Amino acid sequence: MAPSALHQNHILTDSNEKQECETTDKTALQAISKGVCLPGIPIFNDFEKQRHWMLEHMALAFQVFARKGFTEGMSGHISVRDPENPHTFWTNPLGKFFGLLQPSDMILVDYSGSPIGGNTSLPANAAGFQIHSAVHKARPDVIAACHTHSKAGKAWSTFSRRLEMLNQDVTHFYGDAQAVYSEFGGVVFDEAEAQRLATALGQKGKGMILRNHGLFTVGKTVDEAAYLFMLMEKSCEVQLLVEAAAANGITKVYVDDEVAEYTHRMTSDSETLYCEFQPDLQWELECSVGNRERRLRGKVDT
Repeated sequence: MAPSALHQNHILTDSNEKQECETTDKTALQAISKGVCLPGIPIFNDFEKQRHWMLEHMALAFQVFARKGFTEGMSGHISVRDPENPHTFWTNPLGKFFGLLQPSDMILVDYSGSPIGGNTSLPANAAGFQIHSAVHKARPDVIAACHTHSKAGKAWSTFSRRLEMLNQDVTHFYGDAQAVYSEFGGVVFDEAEAQRLATALGQKGKGMILRNHGLFTVGKTVDEAAYLFMLMEKSCEVQLLVEAAAANGITKVYVDDEVAEYTHRMTSDSETLYCEFQPDLQWELECSVGNRERRLRGKVDT
């Protein structure tokens, strides 16, 4: 990505102007902001600008995942529904490291699996296409979806169990927001299995544990889906730690249902979850684009 392709100021302020949070009926984002509100999801009046923005964030999400160690050979994929042609979606090429992906690397595919735009010099992931196309077809509200073979996600998936409400953060997956796909038939080349997977996610699911496989998350932006993936991965790690302690006789204390529902309702809307990803995105920019620009200006050692 060229250093000028995405400006940090854009990430922080490219939305409606910051607004005072003094309204009586506050949104979740207003409620969590003291004083002025964080800017939410940008609104575009031009498909090309929106597409450019989405692909930039998609590439940065992959780079964040690489930094967090979510890579496993050629496995893993993110999809983003095209804003102009919603029956198509962008995905990453097969066999390119997450940390090297740029917006120009992404491939546009239709629901038949045909590459129709973007970088068609490399193949897309066939199994990834089956999973993502089934979910995008079944859930028109899903703009982006993430799946990788992350360590804790793979470990917890062997139990084919939901994450328990052990702390405030995991309440993002309270109730229908969390699903478990309890079948495993190997690499998903079968369209019927992909459809079963989409059915298991349900109409309200945001995160799903795939038995003996890993994690899958969705959102109205790639930022939301990526944040939920990171959160679900960390929640699996916490769950495994708690299970080890509980095996030694320490009693678990759960978040009460009423409190879990309230916390979920107040923190899990798409605007707030979009904002939750921005700190990691800002850091990724600083580590990649920012350092490269400073080196070019001679302000840091090469």
